[in-house]
Parts: sequence; structure tokens; C-alpha cells
Amino acid sequence: MAAVLIFFLFLSTFCLAKISAQQNHPNISLDSSLTPTGNSSAWLSRSGLFAFGFYKQGNGYVVGIFLAGIPQRTLVWIAKRDSPNFSSNVSLVLSSDRARLVLQQTGSPEVAIASPSERISSASMLDSGNFVLYNSDGRIIWQSFDYPTNTLLPSQRLGTGKELISSASETDDSTGIFRLSMQTDGNLVQYPIGTAPVASYSYWSSGTYGSGSNMTLNLEDDGYLYLINSSINILRNITEGGYPTHKIINLMKIDVDGIFRLYSISLDRGNQSIRWESTKNKCDPKGLCGLNGFCTRNDTVAYCKCIPGFDFVDQGNWRSGCERNFTAESCKTKGIGDKFTIMSEPGTVWEIESYKEFDAATEEDCANACLQDCNCEVAFFKDGRCGKQKLPLRFGIRSTTDSNIALVKVGVLNGSINEDKMPGNLPKSSKKEVRMDVLISGISLSIFGILILSIAVIFVYRNRKWAYTKLSPNIGVKFIEDVAPTAFTFAELEQATNEFNEEVGRGAFGTVYKGILPYSQKVVAVKRLERVLAEGEKEFQNEITVIGKTHHRNLVRLLGYCLDGIKRLLVYEYMCNGSLADVLFKPENHPCWDERIRIACDIARGILYLHEECETQIIHCDIKPQNILMDDNRCAKISDFGLAKLLNHDQTRTYTAVRGTRGYVAPEWHRKLPVTVKADVYSFGIVLLEIICCRKSVDWNTSEDQAILEEWAYDCYEAGEIHKLVGGDEVVDLRKLERMIKIAIWCIQDEPTLRPSMKKVLLMLEGTVEIPVPPCPTSFFSAV
Repeated sequence: MAAVLIFFLFLSTFCLAKISAQQNHPNISLDSSLTPTGNSSAWLSRSGLFAFGFYKQGNGYVVGIFLAGIPQRTLVWIAKRDSPNFSSNVSLVLSSDRARLVLQQTGSPEVAIASPSERISSASMLDSGNFVLYNSDGRIIWQSFDYPTNTLLPSQRLGTGKELISSASETDDSTGIFRLSMQTDGNLVQYPIGTAPVASYSYWSSGTYGSGSNMTLNLEDDGYLYLINSSINILRNITEGGYPTHKIINLMKIDVDGIFRLYSISLDRGNQSIRWESTKNKCDPKGLCGLNGFCTRNDTVAYCKCIPGFDFVDQGNWRSGCERNFTAESCKTKGIGDKFTIMSEPGTVWEIESYKEFDAATEEDCANACLQDCNCEVAFFKDGRCGKQKLPLRFGIRSTTDSNIALVKVGVLNGSINEDKMPGNLPKSSKKEVRMDVLISGISLSIFGILILSIAVIFVYRNRKWAYTKLSPNIGVKFIEDVAPTAFTFAELEQATNEFNEEVGRGAFGTVYKGILPYSQKVVAVKRLERVLAEGEKEFQNEITVIGKTHHRNLVRLLGYCLDGIKRLLVYEYMCNGSLADVLFKPENHPCWDERIRIACDIARGILYLHEECETQIIHCDIKPQNILMDDNRCAKISDFGLAKLLNHDQTRTYTAVRGTRGYVAPEWHRKLPVTVKADVYSFGIVLLEIICCRKSVDWNTSEDQAILEEWAYDCYEAGEIHKLVGGDEVVDLRKLERMIKIAIWCIQDEPTLRPSMKKVLLMLEGTVEIPVPPCPTSFFSAV
């Protein structure tokens, strides 16, 4: 009886909420319309938090519901998600003729967004995020909450038989490859899309099988996510809730990677944080890497790899699956067995559908059986059993505990596999047998070679030892430059630079001179420091020790130093092609588009090394084109690192006076906020825009709307006119250009936590991760 009373109270509360919603939200009358451009592109809820209308995606528009009251728009519902994006000349109309919500476009048939069985009288965008259609009695006859896409909002329910389906990518909200299904048996289960609802295909389950009919998944305002049945019995608490709700919205979403997560989104800043996720193992979702690909992890990051003899279908999207990189021969081709070999991929688990299984004593026996069967494309060997099957493979994952070995048949003659470059993990039986006379000859030659090498080593050692004793002590110290920075006297560097005669640059820390080391005739750059005179000798030597331990192809190498009283000098390798500024800002030196991408990746790798990979974390604090030098091959190398602020392993931020160069300095410097590695990310974003556009970030010689590069770049991106940024005569891949612009906009976000790490930036530059639509960098309008 008590349960029945609770049920009726629940229904009463729900009905009252609906009536209140209808009374408190403005109605949208019949024949109201929206267009993608202009002032009427969406219908807002009363608070302005949610909007129903056009949302820009790629080069077109989609219709959906999104969070409009935050800096970073977030799409929470999509209409006709598998239709092509709409152009700017489309209209969304609440039509009185047919009482439907339709999209109308000249020369094209109408596309119905909602066609309820009853006649529509009006509509509302509710503050709950629910878009509803009413009949003449004011009763809801259609609502978006009944047709969820990839997101569950507070007060929304996922009913029996309903599903949430992931998006295709971070920038494409069409149907993806994962689903979260509220099954009729009471179980909430995740599957790859297109698979039967059976346990073998599931990768997450609520474990509520057989718990009652009409089960629903519910989300409360505080992030409480739970399952409840028709008897109002809460059968499973998925999250405990209790998360803040003041100026925050909590929502649940099944993400592109197949994991469903609970997010808290700040209504002030738009940044979001993950409160809960269905799994921490990002390789758990089955099919993440597509056909013939398998998922492997590096710490918490998931990567996709192809089986041997295969490459990604789309090199810019490693979830696209893999295809052969060799030409497959017909089973009827004579001598087919000689044209293939077997390559193994141990420790991988797949969906196995063998057409023949048998006992095999060894891995080699299993491999040979597959080679001799022209129908076999891959074999699996585990615990003395061999199974042969055809491709494609799916649901691949690297496992550290499973002993299964995938044996893949790979073409030898016509493909990219060369017999001379076969990997060492080939089964022994696939290699030609070694004749005994060849083996004896090989061993004899090896012994003779070792004897000759030993004599040569002894001779060279004695010769160098004699030569070393003839050198003066001062010259002898130069041999350590390959191991650690060399200590020079001031007189030596004065002689090397011809008394500091040839100035090649001037920076924030001092003047740079060209020099030639007399003992080796090596050309060097000698920086005479001016801004570190207040430091003691010990502190200076500590900094030199740290800088000397940094070795990376995208960092200018420190060769030596001088500490002579107040005279402090640094000796660097000489970069003959000047700085990146010389390359970008002189029209005759402009790099081609592919070279610009390569330069951007070089810089990103150098900064990533400073932030995460060198022994002592370094914040550069002055990333700009003048501090990026170009070597003989126009490879970009970062200079002046380590001279600004060094951090120990247990430090992540610093409060200090403004450093760096105006125009490249992150907003937090001016606001006296904690400065982290994200300050370098901001500077990189500005430099990336300069690389893209081959112009300075601030140029008052241009028109006023183009003078500030980051403002102009965002305006062009927002308007879909990014081609203006590179000039009309230059041939550029617009997809890559848009990718670069989006990366730069993310890097220059006003809020440091919104900026990606340099590792994420590099992955985005290399095209291995999707890039979501960036919000407007609000620093344009912030006081500095």
C-alpha cells in the first residue's frame, strides 16, 4: 500500500511539474521560423540556458538543443542526426499548414523534425532542456526527452527500449559506433552498434537483469544517476549524487570513445569536469579501433594499432580501422604459398569465429597450417589449440594476461613487406632452413671479425692516449662538450668572437655574437647575459647544470658557459638560418603550407619535452618567433629555455612578475594568478596563428578589424571564412587549415584549464585525435 501511495505522489509531482513548466515558459506560436544566420537562429528557454535551433557544425548547420548560456556551447540533443549538414539558406518552421516542425529549403523537399499524431498549437523550449509541442488543450503531444540522442539531462528518463548512441566524432554528431541500451529485461547495457543484444557483445552492464518491467534510467539535478522500476523501487545506484548545483549543471553523456560519463558544467565559465565514468580502461569499449585494428594503452591513454601488413584506412583517424598494405592474391594463383609469410601479434584478444579448430603442438605448426590453406587469412594459437579464420578481425584489444597469439598471413613479393626486413617474431618454420656448412662458415667469420676488432680497439686506444698527453690542460677540457657544457674563460670567448665584433641578435636576456672556437673551428653563438647578474655563482651553475641536461632535436643545444666574476656568457650551437621571425615575416622566405605544419610540430615537440620529458620541468615563459631558431634544414629549435623559471618535480605553478613579450603573454600573468605550463601553451597558440598566416600577431599597418591576429582569426573561423587568413593566391588544404585554426583557438583560451596540454596539442597537430569546436577566447575582451 505504501508503494502505491509513493507511486501516486510521484505521478502527481510529475504532472504538476509539467503544468508549471507550461505556465512558466513562453510559447512559440505557429508559423514562427528560424534561420541559421541572423538574429533568429534559435528559440531560447526562459532563463536563456537552453536553446533549440541551428548549431554550427563543420561547414554547415545541424538542428538541435544546446547549452546557450555558457561560453562553450554544448550540444545535448540532435534532430535528424544522420542527415547531411544543412546550408545557410534553410529555414526551420513551426508550420500551421501541416501542423509539423519542418525544415524548408528552396528546391528541396521538406524535412520533418517532429510530426505528432495530433495537430500542433504551440511549442516551448523549457528550462529543463526539453523542447515540447502542445495541442490546443495545452497538453504535450511531442517532446525531445522521448527521443534521446547521446545525452541524458536532469529530470530526463531513459525508458525501456530506449538507447543513447554516441556521436561519430568530437566534431561530427551523426550516429557513432556505441550504444547504451535500457533493455526490456531490466538490464542497462553497453554494446557496439550493430550487434545483437547478447552478453558476448556487451562491455558494461548494470547487472540488473530480471529486476522488473518498465525499468528507467533517471538523473537528478545533483548528479544522482539511478535505475528505478514501475514499482518505484530503486534497484541500482549508478552514482551517489550530491554534486554542486549552484551555477552548475550535471548531465550524463555517452562519449565518442564509448564510455558514458557524468559531467559537471560550470554555467559561468563553460568548463566541465568528469564526476564519474563507466570505466577507467579506455580500451574496454569493443570495436573502438575498427576492423583489423586493436586497442592498446599507454598509462591511461588508449591508442589504436593495425595488425601486421595493414595500415589505417584514414591516417588522420586511427579509429577508422585498417586495410591491407599489400595486394591480396587469389587462392587459384600458382605458387600462392611462396608469396606469403606469417607475422605474429602476441597478447591480443579478438572476436574469434574460426571455421576450423584443431590441436597444434607449437605456434609454428599453427602458422604453417594457415600458410598451406589459401582460405586462411589469420590463425589464433592458444594453449595448444589452433583456429583458422578469414578477415576482417574485430573487437581487438592488447592484453597483458591473455596468451592468445594472432598469426596474420602477409604478402611478401608485391607488398610493403620485404623478406630482408622480416621482424624477429616470425615463426621459425616460416624462415628458410639454415644449412650446416653455412652455419660453420658464419661462426668462423664471426670469430675472425671479433679478433680483428679487438686489435683495432687496442691500437686506437693507445694512439688516442698518446695524443691526449700532448694536449694542454685547457684544450683537453673541450672534449666534455658532448657530455656536459664546457667551462670557458672570458678570454677564450673574447678571442672566439673577435672581441664580440659580429652581433647576430639581441634578446630579453642579452646580446648574441657569432664566434668560432679556435680548437675545433666550430661556429657557435655566444650570448652575453645581462639580466642574471644578481644571481650568485652557485645558483648560476645550478641553472647551467639543468639546461645542460636537456637534449632534444627541437631545442638549441648549450655547448658551454663562462662564469668570470660578473661576466656570464652562454655558448650555443649556431643556427645559420636565423629565427622563425626571419622566415615568417619576410615575404621572400615564407614556407609552404606543409613546411608550416612541420615547423608547428617541431615547436610543439620541443615545448612538450620541456614540460614533461626532461629531468627538471621547465616553463619557458617567452615562446615567440624570435626565440625559435632554424637550423640548416629549417628544423625549428627553441632557444632561451631555462633562463626564465625552473620548476622542481613537486612544483606545478609559480607566482611571479610578468615575464615574456607583450602579445605572447598569457592573461594570468597580468592578473597575478598562478602561472603554470599552460602559459607556454597560450604563447604557442599565438605563434601557431603567426605560422598559419605568416604575419605578426599585432600589425597596425592592416585594417582595424585585422590588426589583432587572434581576434581576426576567430572572426574568420566563426564566419566560415578561414581562407582569408592565408591569402587568395596560396593553395591550402582547407581541412588542415581549419584543424590548425581550431588548435590555436583552444591554446589561447582565457581560462588556463581549458587549454590543452602540449601532449594533447601535438596529438591534435599530428591528426591522431579529434578536435571539438572551440569556444570564443574571452581574453579578447578581458581587462589587462
